[in-house]
Amino acid sequence: MSKEALPVIVALFIALIIATGFSQQSGIHLQDDIYTIGTDSEEVLSIIAGDNRFSAYKIPDGYVPSEGTFDLLVLQDIVYSLPDDRSQAALGAFEKDYSRYQIYVYNREEDLYAAYPLWIEEQFVISDIDFIATQSGQRAFAPPNPRIKPYPDNDYPTLEYPSGDIDISAEELRKQLLSGENVDKNVQRYTDVLSSSSSDTITKFKTPAQLTPSLPFDSIILVFVFIFPLYFTSQFFMMSIMNERIERNGEALLSTPIKPYLIIIGKALPYFLMMLVISTILTLLIESPLLILLPLFPVILFFLSAALLIGMISRSFKELSFISIFFSTIATSYLFFPSIFANIHVISAISPLTLVIYQIQGDPVTFYDYVYSTSLFFLTSAAVFYLAVKNFNEERLFNYHKLLLRMMEFIDSVISKEWTNTSLFGISICTIPFVFMAQLMLLVLLFNFPMPYSIILLLILAAFIEEFAKSIGIFTLISKRPHYLTWKNLIFASFAVAAGFLVGEKLLLFATLAEISDSIFGAVLFASLHVLWLPLSLHLIGVLTTGAVLKIAGKRFFVPALILATVVHSLYNLYFILGWSG
Repeated sequence: MSKEALPVIVALFIALIIATGFSQQSGIHLQDDIYTIGTDSEEVLSIIAGDNRFSAYKIPDGYVPSEGTFDLLVLQDIVYSLPDDRSQAALGAFEKDYSRYQIYVYNREEDLYAAYPLWIEEQFVISDIDFIATQSGQRAFAPPNPRIKPYPDNDYPTLEYPSGDIDISAEELRKQLLSGENVDKNVQRYTDVLSSSSSDTITKFKTPAQLTPSLPFDSIILVFVFIFPLYFTSQFFMMSIMNERIERNGEALLSTPIKPYLIIIGKALPYFLMMLVISTILTLLIESPLLILLPLFPVILFFLSAALLIGMISRSFKELSFISIFFSTIATSYLFFPSIFANIHVISAISPLTLVIYQIQGDPVTFYDYVYSTSLFFLTSAAVFYLAVKNFNEERLFNYHKLLLRMMEFIDSVISKEWTNTSLFGISICTIPFVFMAQLMLLVLLFNFPMPYSIILLLILAAFIEEFAKSIGIFTLISKRPHYLTWKNLIFASFAVAAGFLVGEKLLLFATLAEISDSIFGAVLFASLHVLWLPLSLHLIGVLTTGAVLKIAGKRFFVPALILATVVHSLYNLYFILGWSG
């Protein structure tokens, strides 16, 4: 920001502090006096006395106001409302006030058990549902025959009825009820998610009104608490890189004999420490173990590496905003959607946030669980940092080519002119974590689609992602070095890409696929990896298909080439999945 803007910023900040102080003292009154209510009862006036939404008017006995004078009318203990939206909204607000009034009266009854004859004790059990029954083609459950009366197949033990005795005194129960009178249950359910303190005996029994249904989306709050502060901090790093490019402040630093990776580490270190401190403070505030920081560490690296690359490839702050919003949507979805299924399905384990949820709940996490959830984040971060280091020079930082051209320039910088095929081999290995991450994201998105449509979509889209990743190096060579790709060199380059892709798959196989491969979705994604020559042939044919179309028709036919390669790849997968192989 310029020096001229600083006084304005300071003034606005002071005004914000003053406004916050006033609102803290007087509260927020956006809904004051939006409803009018007329009544002849002092008791009704006392019920709504604390609700600022109502303007109340006392009506003399025997007087009946004309229709439309009030939004709500209470005469002789009968509530009258109008059919319009405003009156119905006032009726809903009055019902809530009356419900709170009832609770207030019941909590102070001398005989508490007469006011609340039913008390419920909650007991949580772990679900034994098996989600991998379909891996061998078994039906998860048989459809019921409508002509036969259903009857249990197994003999179930007779459950003992509870004794009905409550080992807590009525006054302790009353104290619990009084403490929760002014608590918003919708807010409390989410604050309880972030509280690691165990419930004491006072909260052991609840009335039916105190119960809240258990929802799998309670873990959503964890995403907001942990992930969004980290993402916004990485935004500052992204903008600092962009600002140095636009104002060309980084030229002097590039002229020094300091290695590019040291410059990047120096720039990223303050933001890394800031994100680590934020995560530590949040962990201490919710009284959770500091082991939560372990699964958050690769997420921090992932955000920083992406921020660095986005800051380097964007031409303006406007373009940076669009790219960063797109990245945040994809990254947050990958982290967010799987964690919803924590404690429900194995698919949740692909997100490091699931490990955070387990730690908060006190569930054990093994070393393999950690590797399984975080390996892709470590590997993708390393690949992006390497790409950024190779291009952290004056030629790349201070030109403003279009996004696609800049990406090809970045990739071309890591393709050696002397060892071209070896470079393609290495690039293919480095794309594997991104491919697996994209495919696992597809698995999460298509998880709730009805079969067989989810399987068909997963089959086609996963094949398209693989073919796109394998074609990156070939497309870059045709665009930047068209003289190199003769038919002979195209065949050797395709073989290098195919071999690198196969090696990358095998390297990550044990780290990332053991859990997912137990389900039918994993079988679709990673069919035939146990046979080496078959996937090698597939990768070679796919890359050759794309490369041949590009060489014959030009790079304008890149999308049709990918579609053709995807068709070949999908037919190959069907060969195994449908049992065509015998």
